Amino acid sequence: MRRTLIIFLLVLIAFEGNVFARPGIQVCVSIPPQRYFVEKIGGDRVSVAVMVAPGANPATYEPKPKQIAFLANTTIYFAIGVPFEKAWLPRFASVNRDMIIVHTDDGIEKMPMARGEIIRADKREKSKPENSSLDPHIWLSPKLVKIQVENILKVLEKIDPAFRSKYEENYGKFIAEIDKLDKDIKAVLSHGLLKRDFIVFHPSWGYFACDYGLIQHPIEIEGKEPKYPELIKLIDFAVNNDIKVVFVQPQFSKRSAEVIATAIKGSVVTVDPLAENWADNLLRVAKVFAKSMGG
Repeated sequence: MRRTLIIFLLVLIAFEGNVFARPGIQVCVSIPPQRYFVEKIGGDRVSVAVMVAPGANPATYEPKPKQIAFLANTTIYFAIGVPFEKAWLPRFASVNRDMIIVHTDDGIEKMPMARGEIIRADKREKSKPENSSLDPHIWLSPKLVKIQVENILKVLEKIDPAFRSKYEENYGKFIAEIDKLDKDIKAVLSHGLLKRDFIVFHPSWGYFACDYGLIQHPIEIEGKEPKYPELIKLIDFAVNNDIKVVFVQPQFSKRSAEVIATAIKGSVVTVDPLAENWADNLLRVAKVFAKSMGG
């Protein structure tokens, strides 16, 4: 009885920046961009909380007890395939066995996250290379986001059929917005680029690069920073290709990126793959990439 009361009280406390301001279908998502997707489809019918707080790393995140307790009152959990879910989704399910867990990455063929491997959008590997994990950053490709929001739509229609027509209307509008965003990004990245290669600390932008004809060169992969010979090779590559910017994201250390930037007499620029305002962020990143590549 006492344990039940404690859980009830914890559920009443919204976790870290995710207070529900209105009634609706209680939804939880793993990362901030997903809230954008769910709200685009669900509108006022959903109240969405995010598990991984801004600035946290979804590869290593550990939910706090009050966040787990909160799930006792959640109707849908939209997973996306980020690393922390592998360990935590079974625990989430045990908290609330009536909670629907939806894998929004269903139907998406993920590509390997392999250092130095160039993978074109139309030639993604079907098999997983040895010693390489698959890239979870599927929300950074507008084309793949279409698949994710279709999965969101199907579940909302199923559990809330009275509002099916509204969900479908919202879905149609959002697909049109995605198509426009895709067109705008292509326009930004198709004019006057002197090069197509860019250096990042963490390889978050592989799908984005594939969609728009760019080539990502990561400093670290799977949490492993480069050894000295690899670092020298990357510096030489940057110098030989006149690359003056090293991109980092807020969730990771800048130390190795700053070493390379100093060696190439360049700069470190932050771009956030986890920004919640998804559409504005992708267009802004495209413009930052274009500027660094001479566009």
